[in-house]
Amino acid sequence: MLPCVYAGTRLLSAMAGMRSDRSITERILNVLRPYASNWSGTLGRGDLVIPQREIPRVIHEILDALHEDAATRKEAGDRELFDVLMAARRSASVQDQAELLRRHFLILLR
Repeated sequence: MLPCVYAGTRLLSAMAGMRSDRSITERILNVLRPYASNWSGTLGRGDLVIPQREIPRVIHEILDALHEDAATRKEAGDRELFDVLMAARRSASVQDQAELLRRHFLILLR
């Protein structure tokens, strides 16, 4: 399978088992929750108290969560990209074509 790259962008399949933004947010909040500074132990106010010696570990845990999320995403295959591009050709406007691509793929800048 060849990478689907067009003009400095990477197309990732929207159907490729991507975790939702809520899932990654929950994972990051689970890393930060023990450091919530108010009495209830929640992050409602957004205040954190992280001991200096714990900062590298917290950073690594957040990065691990992000890397695991990124690893579950896969690049779109040539066939999938071809099918969507052929369908987009029948769209009335360039804006409709772009919308169709956005619905099917996550488009990231390189």
